[in-house]
Amino acid sequence: MRYRTLDPKLIIETAERLEERVAERFPQAGLRGVAAELVSLSRDLAKAAQALEAPIWWLRGLIIAAVLAGALIFLFVGTILPLIHISQADDAVQSVQGIEATINMIILAVLGLLALIRTEERIKRKRVFRQLHGLRSLIHVIDMHQLTKDPAALSANFKPTAHSPARITNAADLARYLDYCSEMLSITGKIAALFAQSVNDDVVIDGVNDIENLASNLSRKIWQKITLIERHPAARPVPAPGRAGQASPPPPRAPKR
Repeated sequence: MRYRTLDPKLIIETAERLEERVAERFPQAGLRGVAAELVSLSRDLAKAAQALEAPIWWLRGLIIAAVLAGALIFLFVGTILPLIHISQADDAVQSVQGIEATINMIILAVLGLLALIRTEERIKRKRVFRQLHGLRSLIHVIDMHQLTKDPAALSANFKPTAHSPARITNAADLARYLDYCSEMLSITGKIAALFAQSVNDDVVIDGVNDIENLASNLSRKIWQKITLIERHPAARPVPAPGRAGQASPPPPRAPKR
């Protein structure tokens, strides 16, 4: 059972470790603040998801009270107007109308009971979407930080304008920056999955899937940039030069087995 459910503590620890990595490599970058906000949001949403697992006792008590009150009213009306009196009435039309009114009352009572039972689901669903709205906003903030990280800045022919944003000209740093953004998006998807784990509701699951799809699509765009960086000549290691006037020695051959 340990590996069948998401552990909120491990997700928070992953976000905290990612924040430390961003702070060590890019201490002055705005991405560090985004990583810190991700840690704070992951803690808040983990608590909110865990709280949704508990029943809403006051609402269930209200539903039970409403059901008992309806049953008492039904019994009270039934004792005053029993069906046997209706069947012995002289007018057959009144008998039919009485039976029809009783059936309608039973149908309305059942529909009202079902509506009360699903009230808890609607309340929890509204709380989930309120939390997912903040998570969706953070995903777009992460995407904004990677927009200006263009692999074209590594080219020797790249000429920035007077209003160009600050660029990362080192291929390894640029790839690592984008990789951090991709990891943040992955963590947001796991945080959203906590709500689907806590609330077994089809509408909530669809909302969580939308968050995960959004994060996955943006992460896929980031990895396209990382692939371009890895193919760029600036990202390739420079071979060690040999002696003056001599070529570098060939690599040693593996012994035959």
